[in-house]
Amino acid sequence: MEIEIITPEKSLYKGEIISAIFPGTDGSFGILNQHAPIISTLKKGDINIIDENNTPTTFSVEGGVVEVSNNKIIVLAE
Repeated sequence: MEIEIITPEKSLYKGEIISAIFPGTDGSFGILNQHAPIISTLKKGDINIIDENNTPTTFSVEGGVVEVSNNKIIVLAE
Protein backbone atom coordinates (compact mmCIF):
# COMPACT_ATOMS: atom_id res chain seq x y z
CA MET A 1 0.00 0.00 0.00
CA GLU A 2 1.07 3.60 -0.51
CA ILE A 3 1.54 6.27 2.16
CA GLU A 4 2.12 10.00 1.98
CA ILE A 5 2.96 12.03 5.09
CA ILE A 6 2.58 15.78 4.59
CA THR A 7 3.16 18.75 6.91
CA PRO A 8 2.28 22.39 6.15
CA GLU A 9 5.97 22.96 5.32
CA LYS A 10 6.86 19.90 3.24
CA SER A 11 6.25 16.29 2.27
CA LEU A 12 7.97 14.05 4.83
CA TYR A 13 7.57 10.68 3.15
CA LYS A 14 5.95 9.06 0.12
CA GLY A 15 6.31 5.41 -0.78
CA GLU A 16 5.14 1.82 -0.56
CA ILE A 17 4.83 0.25 2.89
CA ILE A 18 3.78 -3.01 4.53
CA SER A 19 2.28 -1.56 7.72
CA ALA A 20 1.85 1.60 9.76
CA ILE A 21 1.04 2.36 13.40
CA PHE A 22 -0.51 5.72 14.30
CA PRO A 23 -0.99 7.61 17.59
CA GLY A 24 -4.77 7.99 17.36
CA THR A 25 -6.63 10.40 19.61
CA ASP A 26 -8.45 7.45 21.23
CA GLY A 27 -5.40 5.14 21.21
CA SER A 28 -2.82 3.71 18.86
CA PHE A 29 -3.96 1.73 15.83
CA GLY A 30 -2.34 -0.14 12.98
CA ILE A 31 -3.04 -0.30 9.26
CA LEU A 32 -2.25 -3.27 7.02
CA ASN A 33 -2.87 -3.96 3.33
CA GLN A 34 -6.56 -3.94 2.27
CA HIS A 35 -7.67 -2.09 5.44
CA ALA A 36 -11.22 -0.76 5.47
CA PRO A 37 -11.61 2.97 4.75
CA ILE A 38 -11.07 5.14 7.84
CA ILE A 39 -10.52 8.75 8.83
CA SER A 40 -9.03 9.47 12.25
CA THR A 41 -7.45 12.31 14.19
CA LEU A 42 -3.94 11.93 15.56
CA LYS A 43 -2.44 13.10 18.84
CA LYS A 44 1.18 13.93 19.60
CA GLY A 45 3.31 10.83 19.15
CA ASP A 46 5.14 8.66 16.65
CA ILE A 47 4.05 7.22 13.33
CA ASN A 48 5.88 3.92 12.81
CA ILE A 49 6.04 2.44 9.33
CA ILE A 50 7.61 -0.68 7.84
CA ASP A 51 8.54 -0.13 4.20
CA GLU A 52 8.47 -2.76 1.47
CA ASN A 53 12.09 -3.71 2.31
CA ASN A 54 11.11 -4.43 5.96
CA THR A 55 12.93 -1.28 7.10
CA PRO A 56 11.28 0.47 10.07
CA THR A 57 11.04 4.28 10.10
CA THR A 58 9.57 6.61 12.74
CA PHE A 59 8.13 10.10 12.28
CA SER A 60 7.23 12.28 15.27
CA VAL A 61 4.07 14.36 14.90
CA GLU A 62 2.31 16.94 17.05
CA GLY A 63 -1.12 15.82 15.81
CA GLY A 64 -3.05 15.68 12.57
CA VAL A 65 -5.46 13.61 10.50
CA VAL A 66 -5.06 10.30 8.67
CA GLU A 67 -7.24 8.97 5.85
CA VAL A 68 -7.11 5.40 4.56
CA SER A 69 -8.91 4.49 1.33
CA ASN A 70 -8.23 2.00 -1.48
CA ASN A 71 -4.79 0.96 -0.13
CA LYS A 72 -3.63 4.59 0.05
CA ILE A 73 -2.84 6.40 3.31
CA ILE A 74 -2.68 10.18 3.45
CA VAL A 75 -1.43 11.81 6.65
CA LEU A 76 -1.82 15.55 7.20
CA ALA A 77 0.51 16.08 10.16
CA GLU A 78 1.42 18.99 12.36
